[in-house]
Amino acid sequence: MAMRIDGKRISQQIKDELKEEVAALGEQGVKVCLAVIQVGNDPASTVYVGNKKKACAYVGIESLAYELPEETTEEELLNLVRELNKKDEVNGILVQLPLPDHIDEDKVIRTIAPEKDVDGFHPQSVGALSIGQKGFVSCTPAGIIQLLKRSDIAIDGKECVIVGRSNIVGKPMALLLLRENGTVTVCHSHTPDLKAVTRRADILVVAVGKAKMIDADYVREGAVVIDVGMDRDENGKLCGDVDFASVEPKASAITPVPGGVGPMTIAMLMHNCVESAKQNI
Repeated sequence: MAMRIDGKRISQQIKDELKEEVAALGEQGVKVCLAVIQVGNDPASTVYVGNKKKACAYVGIESLAYELPEETTEEELLNLVRELNKKDEVNGILVQLPLPDHIDEDKVIRTIAPEKDVDGFHPQSVGALSIGQKGFVSCTPAGIIQLLKRSDIAIDGKECVIVGRSNIVGKPMALLLLRENGTVTVCHSHTPDLKAVTRRADILVVAVGKAKMIDADYVREGAVVIDVGMDRDENGKLCGDVDFASVEPKASAITPVPGGVGPMTIAMLMHNCVESAKQNI
């Protein structure tokens, strides 16, 4: 039976470490502050924003909440971001996605100052990652690396396959696994014979957004399976992109949904905020 990689436990470990770090920074007179902007009241976004605020409170990071109405114009949002860019006391700026259709997400992301881009979405952050320079890394892929390392799963020399090529997970995940000396293949909707590729994987990362798409036929015996999906099954129950029941007996380690990758995203957001504050010392 596969080892279940406990994202709740590992994220708690990281938050406890950060709590100590924030307290030590406080003794040096350095405060850590995250500004969170939400436009509209999308229920899922409201839950995520609430979880981020709770994590900030636990770690000792001050959080500024800007809850804007759905009809907020693009220019009003951009002006708020520019204002926060100028505030020395704000270390990180997070604009909760998705945004309403009338607002250009790309333009908003580009307006956030790269040194405050704690989500790791700014083109400068992505460029720095691609050429191995310092910069903020997208929180979900960074969290997956921590899950693997803190579960004593070696990446060096391993065959790593990623299903999904999004800017938020698939692409940065590939770069981070390369950084750890993995041999990386990225699959997507145009990959012929997907099963043949995924069955080569020592480490399989799945981020496609289709409930239970990856079953045991896609997985090599003894593979490590990381499920990034957050879907609903036919009964409306939360599930991942991996059919957990069929894959777990075949894998050597697997992340559950919920309780796997999800908690790590917020832990790494807290990590990025602390790193941003340390730049100002």
